[in-house]
Amino acid sequence: MHIDFARALLDVLIFWILTTPHEFAHAFVADRLGDDTPRLEGRVTLNPLAHVDWMGTVFVPLLSSLFGGVFFGWGRAVNTNPSKLRGGPNGLLAVALAGPASNIVFAALLALVSHLWGGGTEILFRAAYISLFLALFNLVPIPPLDGSKFLIAARIPLSAYIEISRFGFLLLLILMYSTSLGRWMSEASFAGAYRLFTLFRA
Repeated sequence: MHIDFARALLDVLIFWILTTPHEFAHAFVADRLGDDTPRLEGRVTLNPLAHVDWMGTVFVPLLSSLFGGVFFGWGRAVNTNPSKLRGGPNGLLAVALAGPASNIVFAALLALVSHLWGGGTEILFRAAYISLFLALFNLVPIPPLDGSKFLIAARIPLSAYIEISRFGFLLLLILMYSTSLGRWMSEASFAGAYRLFTLFRA
């Protein structure tokens, strides 16, 4: 097995950069909807150190990149107080969807930058691909991912959500490594990044 340390380190750096606007978007929308918890915890910021989870943002992505398989990782979760959020479950869903939305916007910005700076196309394309993958991955409706808030917005019993949460990480591992979901998300992210980059070069 060929191990590319340089590529793995680049992936981790890109991933860390991408988790910053993702987590910031959660914190910003929660703050705008009346929940001051993220602001009190110093999360309404674009400082990467405020959003890093050393295990999920560095260690796990490094290993998954080094040894192949599906790229996997997470940022430091933004705490919210649903009782303070305007909109109830719908407000919670808006906070959750802000993260994936920020990754899609960021991927488009990377494509635009590539149009203006052709010399960095390869790295920028890689970053856009990972950004779109991060968006799709987080939309999977399994706790603790952002997509799980669709279940809350659909008013499933809280007891059922808590029960699913108990096995959420295990379910994610099974889905990502024992089904074609991870490969599909990777292919869709690559295709999406390609469309964005060709769109700005048209």
